[in-house]
Amino acid sequence: MPPQQSAEPSAAPAETPFLDLLATGAPAEDFERAVLRARADGASPERLAALERAKLLALRVRTELEGRRRREAELSALYETAHDLAGLRDLDAVLRAIVQRARSLLGTETAYMTLNDPVEGDTYMRVTDGSVSARFQQLRLGMGEGLGGLVAQTARPYVTDSYFDDPRFQHTRTIDTGVRDEGLVAILGVPLKLGSGVIGVLFAADRRVRVFDHAEIALLSAHAAHAAVAIDTANLLAETRKAMTELEAANEIIRDRSGVIERASDIHDRLAELVLRGGGVQDVAAAVAEVLDGTVEFTDAERVPADALDRSRAADGHAVRDGDDWVAAVRSGSEVLGALVLRGHPHLDPVDQRTLERAAMVTSLLLLARRTAGEAEQRVRGELLDDLLDAPDRDPRLLRERAARVAADLDAPHVVLAARIEDPAGDGAAPAATGPDGAGATGRQRLWSAASHLAATRQGLAAARDAGVVLLLPLGRDDEPGEAAGKAARQLGAAVHAPVTVGASAPVPAPAATPAAVATAYAQARRCREALRVLGRCGQGAAAEDFGFLGLLLADGRDVDGFVRRTLGEVVDYDERRGTDLLRTLNAYFESGMSPARTKDTLHVHVNTVAQRLDRIGRLLGPGWQSPSRALELQLALRLHQLSAALGE
Repeated sequence: MPPQQSAEPSAAPAETPFLDLLATGAPAEDFERAVLRARADGASPERLAALERAKLLALRVRTELEGRRRREAELSALYETAHDLAGLRDLDAVLRAIVQRARSLLGTETAYMTLNDPVEGDTYMRVTDGSVSARFQQLRLGMGEGLGGLVAQTARPYVTDSYFDDPRFQHTRTIDTGVRDEGLVAILGVPLKLGSGVIGVLFAADRRVRVFDHAEIALLSAHAAHAAVAIDTANLLAETRKAMTELEAANEIIRDRSGVIERASDIHDRLAELVLRGGGVQDVAAAVAEVLDGTVEFTDAERVPADALDRSRAADGHAVRDGDDWVAAVRSGSEVLGALVLRGHPHLDPVDQRTLERAAMVTSLLLLARRTAGEAEQRVRGELLDDLLDAPDRDPRLLRERAARVAADLDAPHVVLAARIEDPAGDGAAPAATGPDGAGATGRQRLWSAASHLAATRQGLAAARDAGVVLLLPLGRDDEPGEAAGKAARQLGAAVHAPVTVGASAPVPAPAATPAAVATAYAQARRCREALRVLGRCGQGAAAEDFGFLGLLLADGRDVDGFVRRTLGEVVDYDERRGTDLLRTLNAYFESGMSPARTKDTLHVHVNTVAQRLDRIGRLLGPGWQSPSRALELQLALRLHQLSAALGE
């Protein structure tokens, strides 16, 4: 029997159906259907073999095309990244953009960057995106420790699909605890290299098992290369700006040098004339400002940067540089009365420095003369405040008349301040009274003098009381008692060269109308002052509202609702508006030891949900909400809120 002839001598080439599929971008399963269809139609073995070969070749071509399209998309993303980074100039902005783009490129749940510390010989967490754990954000890794330390040490990428099961790198308790708190599982780290050196590590990570393929490793490595160049560029730009500033300053010195000697002679004559004709402090400042062609003002000690004032005092009143300003302390013996501050001359000639110093000496003489004339007035102010404290039944009309003689308005809101000088040795006790010439009496006398001067300049009252001083000062509409106490503590401390602790009362609306309120306010101010000393905050100033929940005990009222509102109000309002459950999440977070991983078990939600809620809570509460002191207040406020809700049902 003759051999059977093929039934498909004119069949189309085997590649034809696969070329059509490639042209239309069909899925891989469609390529298999072409072979199955031919087999169903009774194609010969030779035809089927040819189709199988054509199919495999077409699938390889399809895989290559997909790879090229993916690489094209990745290159496009890298180009956009390089373009974006090139437009940034601030280093912090560059670092944030690098980490955010790394997370976007690989589609991970979090990304972060560590930078090497040449001084400490380790690497530390610099920027994170998508992180929710405070412990994780503060990690430091020794070279060779953990996956990141290994990348930083070897300058090679490392990847793990399950961090805690990977034995290739050194696990440490600190690092593993931070990674566990963050809930991370799969981590990819690539080095940030400049030349042959490594400056840090860029990471992309997920909170689930994930295999990072070679293409993703290459993509993140390419991004890290662009990032390292951007970091180097930002650093170079900052150095260039600094060099330009220094060059401009040098040119300024050259331009100003020619008139220095002439200005010194001119100011000498002017200051001598001012003293002879009885000029004032502002006259001295105006004369120096005109000669030195700048802005000169006499400033109270508490308004001058403490570091600059201390340096000038330690240098026997010589003028010292403070940024673009110059500061010359105005002293009387060891007491600092204030300072002359010259603005507008960042680079002052040495001769002009001595001119400013001579002006400070003249200012000191004028202030001492004015102080002598004002001592009688100070006694009047002290006696009036003593009467307000000890005799609340005084006639308000007579109180107003006596206050008017010293330019005080007792119908305006005031604050009572209780101040006490502390032992410089640091034990927190006030100096003991050792007699008229003893150190303790001298310290209290300096405090009394400084407080009287402050009261006179603020149109208030001051009196010595209870081994310290009490002040009654006007309170502006926008002023806060705590701010007034802090300001007084700094000014009095600078004047007496020792820590001065100041407690403030709640505002007293009109002392003349309600004299008894002054004694009550003084008692509250003393409680605040003693609370500062017990808490180890000697030398500071505060009012009851500045103590957080402790203020509930110090204030005359017990504003529990106000405390809860100030502490948690933003979160409560958000839950009420959106129907969310942020308060419950925050409570579970604290009860779980501030661990997102344990919080998600308590709430029976995914760790990503916990991360998103904590991120929203952080934006509502503001930075630092996880610090120990803020966390304590938040937990107390949560308890009080729960109690208030229960009692209200």
